[in-house]
Amino acid sequence: MSPRRAAALRGGDRDLREHLIAAAERLIARRGTAGLTVRDIAREAQVADGVLYNHFGDKEELLAQALHAHVRSAERALGELAVRPGGDTVERNLRAYLDRGLALHAAILPAFAGLLARPDTLARLAALPNPMAAGRGLRSELADYLRAERDLGRLAPDADVDVAATMLIGACHELILPRLLRGESAAELRIPPGFVDGLVATVLAGIGPH
Repeated sequence: MSPRRAAALRGGDRDLREHLIAAAERLIARRGTAGLTVRDIAREAQVADGVLYNHFGDKEELLAQALHAHVRSAERALGELAVRPGGDTVERNLRAYLDRGLALHAAILPAFAGLLARPDTLARLAALPNPMAAGRGLRSELADYLRAERDLGRLAPDADVDVAATMLIGACHELILPRLLRGESAAELRIPPGFVDGLVATVLAGIGPH
């Protein structure tokens, strides 16, 4: 018995549940969710297959919890985003948001590519608190930042910050997700030169005539 598993068993049901989530998270980080079985998770956790069902209603519940933990771990690995309203320029701050958003999407979306045929797992994940930006989610976090900059007078007073945040975070999805659906690995993902700068400049300047 491994020291980690032994400690989990001594800690009772709660620690064992977390131990199982951590085991599933490690597998997801290494190989994604496609083809992941209860037996795979049990072996990683060094427990009998049936133990999982003592702590989770089904595999979908466990996978949703593990995916949630995986996203949180990926975000922590990127470090804290050093952007504050009124600090540096809005342009550079938005570049930092986009660079981080693209890196996070590239890190986590491979795990989701294998879930397109498992809507129950995705539904379970959607029912959990948002795992990103301390529960706010990336879009809300960015919208709050833009709202604060607008209040400081560094954006137009009528700027629709919610639409702008949706455009910027949506661009992260658009750039990363289609490539994964085509079967490209995360290592093959490349951000086109000038993409971030061009997107930030377009959002700040608008596309109408001046």
